[in-house]
Order: sequence, then structure tokens, then C-alpha cells
Amino acid sequence: MTPNPTASAAHSAHVAIIDDDPAVRRSLGMLLDTRGWTSAEFERAVDFLDGADASQFNCLVIDVRIPGMSGLELFDELARRARAAQSYLPPVLFLTGHGDIPMVVQALKQGASDFLEKPADPRTLLDAIGKALLAERGARNAHASRETLLQEIAELTPREREVLTEMVGGFLNKQIADHLQISTKTVEAHRLRICHKFNVRTGMELAAKLREVPPSLWRKPA
Repeated sequence: MTPNPTASAAHSAHVAIIDDDPAVRRSLGMLLDTRGWTSAEFERAVDFLDGADASQFNCLVIDVRIPGMSGLELFDELARRARAAQSYLPPVLFLTGHGDIPMVVQALKQGASDFLEKPADPRTLLDAIGKALLAERGARNAHASRETLLQEIAELTPREREVLTEMVGGFLNKQIADHLQISTKTVEAHRLRICHKFNVRTGMELAAKLREVPPSLWRKPA
């Protein structure tokens, strides 16, 4: 039998359930448990914002219509906080009534993972969460790689940043030395340290790696 990839996805996954209906939260938690996924329940958006860290979850399941701040407003606030803190926001799956679909489609355009109409079929719901968890693995790894890259950039000295800019520009050691008015041996030493810090061998590899972040974060000041 061919294994179901979503059934084995992130067997230790942690899922947040934000829904004002305790019966829905309880049944969804029990359903997640059948796949070996743990869950945490929240009645309102403010409960989640005040008592949880979104990045500690692998998926968020949010009801669109919860009292106070709606599920869509919660998603907007979580996305805003993630951008401001440059932190990781896991996939968000919405549970919605039929009349809410146009609103959720807009949320999908803004980065939400998926939505399901209530009452959701248990198998369909598990499959949707499983797919979100599979995607989450790659997204979290990419975020971690970017954070490591930003840390490597932050550790550069001002001179290394200047040499880095020249390297990515494709200049040879002698050209860099002329541009920065330093010796070729000094350029070579900086180049070796930079390549070591970024775990690359050539300027081309370095340029490819730096495509992951805006140039303003690594270029020397104008």
C-alpha cells in the first residue's frame, strides 16, 4: 500500500485551535490526536494573542467568526507582528460558514493556507492540515536559513561589508584593492574570512546565497 504523505507529516506537530465553540474545539482536538498531533485550544483571538507564540505552532486552525476580533482580523494582526519582528508565522487554515467564503478568499491572497466550510468532513480536515504541515516544514527551514544568513551578515565588519559588496559585483581581487585602496593581500584575507563565514567558495555562490535577503541588508553604505 502506498503511504499517505499527509498522514505521516510532522507526527509531533503542534496545532492551535481558535474557535469560540467548545464542542468544536474538543472534537477537533480529538481528531488531531488520531494522527499523533497535539493541540492547544483558545476561545477568542485575544486569548491567543495574550497567551501564545504563533511561531511555536506548526499550524493555526481559526474560525472566521469568533467574538471580538474576528479570525480574519487575528490573521492580519499575526501577519503584522511577524513582519515587524521578522518572526515565523505558520500556515493558517480557516473554518468558515458559506457566507464568509469571499472574505476568506481574500485572506488566501494575503497568505493564508486554506479554508474549509463548516461542518468540515473529518478526513478532508485532516488531509488539509496534513498538507499544511508538509508545506510548513519547508517554510520553517527556509525561515531558519534566512535568520542564519542575517546573523552572518550582522557579524561582518565594515571593511568585510565593503569587500563583500565588491565580490558580489564580480570584481577581481586587484580591482577590489584598487577600489578600496588597500593591498591585494588584505583583500584576499578578507575574502577568505567572508567565504568561511558564509560557507561558500566563490563570489558567485555568495551572490546566489544573498539573493534571499534585500541588498540593503548587506551592501556597504552609500
